[in-house]
Amino acid sequence: MYSIYFLIFIVFFLGVGAWLLFVWAVGSGQFEDPEAPKYRMLDDEDDDERDIRKTNGKSLENSQKKSKGKGA
Repeated sequence: MYSIYFLIFIVFFLGVGAWLLFVWAVGSGQFEDPEAPKYRMLDDEDDDERDIRKTNGKSLENSQKKSKGKGA
């Protein structure tokens, strides 16, 4: 009979551990874009070029937001 209580105790903590792991994964953005990694794998660009493009894209987005803000 004690073995059943022991197994229930273990299953309870394994369930809580799995739930905490799932909450951590959702909070850290593991499920935001599941399609991107398979396309990123095929991309031949170097990391430096990608960083420059991201930086230029952000600056372009910021300048567009500023121009929209001035016109409104």
